[in-house]
Amino acid sequence: MIVREKRIQRDIMLHLRGMGAWVFNVHGNPYQQVGVPDLLVGYQGRLYALEVKRPGGRLSPVQTKVIEEIRAAGCIAARVESVEEVDKLLQNGGADEDRR
Repeated sequence: MIVREKRIQRDIMLHLRGMGAWVFNVHGNPYQQVGVPDLLVGYQGRLYALEVKRPGGRLSPVQTKVIEEIRAAGCIAARVESVEEVDKLLQNGGADEDRR
């Protein structure tokens, strides 16, 4: 069974909101910068930028570049594919960001 990114994204959003996090779902449009991660999350004083992918899904070159730019600015940005990965990221404050 193939898991769709939108389903993973929805599960992550519901989980985060249940934890008391602020979650903004970025919907792309012609006026928006290309490559902005899917979810912006505020949790315990930190802002996370999360690009949601299904298992094995890869970042596009522009998504990789934007995530690197966010990290270079001192923020937390990561590619995630499950609620469990998000929990791990939040628990360590982004210290072990996935570099995929």
